[in-house]
Amino acid sequence: MGVDLGDFFDRKEIEFSHLKGKVIAIDAFNILYQFLSIIRQRDGTPLIDSHGEITSHLSGFLYRTTNLIEEGIKPVYVFDGTPPVFKNNTIEERQKIRAKAQEKWDDARTRGDDLEAFKHAQASSRIKGNMIEDTKRLLEYMGIAQVQAPSEGEAQASSMVKDGKAYAAGSQDYDALLFGAPIVVRNLAVTGKKKLAGKSIFVDVKPELIELGKGLEALGISREQLVDIALLVGTDYNKGIKGIGPKKALKLIKKHGRIEDALCELKMEIKNLHEIKNLFLDPDVTPEYDLKWKKPDSKAIMKFLCDEHDFSEVRVSKAVERLIQASDEGQKTLDRWF
Repeated sequence: MGVDLGDFFDRKEIEFSHLKGKVIAIDAFNILYQFLSIIRQRDGTPLIDSHGEITSHLSGFLYRTTNLIEEGIKPVYVFDGTPPVFKNNTIEERQKIRAKAQEKWDDARTRGDDLEAFKHAQASSRIKGNMIEDTKRLLEYMGIAQVQAPSEGEAQASSMVKDGKAYAAGSQDYDALLFGAPIVVRNLAVTGKKKLAGKSIFVDVKPELIELGKGLEALGISREQLVDIALLVGTDYNKGIKGIGPKKALKLIKKHGRIEDALCELKMEIKNLHEIKNLFLDPDVTPEYDLKWKKPDSKAIMKFLCDEHDFSEVRVSKAVERLIQASDEGQKTLDRWF
């Protein structure tokens, strides 16, 4: 889930027109979890085909990616590789949380409480089975560029932005800022209307743009110090110091300049401090990738979604028509530059 640094950075609402013609390196696992969480029925039941396979994520990637292409955006989805060993505890804790959420979801459905059921169903979302492979297949048929990260997808996406291969990293988390992404765009998967957690209220949601450099300048700190703050609060790789939130951590780092001296004042220590810090400052990424967007394969998309996963032929065919038209328009726009 990453560190919540939202209060530290100006999140500028933008229109999709701001991103037209730009490459956005999207954290695939982050957006996959979003689709699994939000694309559900009233009682929280996800979309399921006749084989019992969950298809909510496929629906999300088809329609949302098509929308992005229609807006003139060139998305590239970056998939996680092997997680760092320091993340194992976090992964185990999340599995326990999802298991408890599953129990609460089942109980709420039994009681007929759809509102509670939906809330707990969202918290129970997990990636399993062939979800990743199926997502990659669909994106391949859609002609969308993909990158396989050696480790954290968010780190790879951030590296692509720093290298000038993408305009921004797309993620709901703020870890991309810790990994050094100069620009991060949020809400790519949830723009339009968003349901407030636990309430039958929907609010308008627009893409948000965050600039790392401006944020650091306003805070009067460096990126390394931002990482120090995150480590004090707690990250996916460490629990942090009890009682230390973002604001208190900021004060400590501005007072001492570095985390080591702040920990001395607190008379505390963080296990594997320097190794974890290095995961953010020098993450495991690869320069070996080829960004290629191809013409959508309409027959393959229809066969995969409709024949294999029971999607509506009428709805999918309409989406494919939109995708092909938008892809052609996007290519014409690119051709004008050369």
